[in-house]
Amino acid sequence: MTRKRFDSVWDAIEETAEDAAAMRARANLMLQIQEHLRKRKLTQVQAAKLLKVAQPRVSDLMRGRIDPFSGDTLIEMLGRLGARVTVSVEFKRAA
Repeated sequence: MTRKRFDSVWDAIEETAEDAAAMRARANLMLQIQEHLRKRKLTQVQAAKLLKVAQPRVSDLMRGRIDPFSGDTLIEMLGRLGARVTVSVEFKRAA
């Protein structure tokens, strides 16, 4: 039996390369928000006010529930935190 190797968990669980790329990007954005909020030691209520969302949304964010958040929403949240968001693209080498 040959085991298939994947570059990331998203490649393993998503059906298409496009879906995997989108999930990988969203996960990275979410991690940046989580790290920033932890460093600032904000309560979820404080974070919700800063992000202009309801506290349960912050709870979802901090628990890593990625499905409720679009890439655009996460970028908007980063902007509210004062982040300058840039995009970096890497191409895999052709096999």
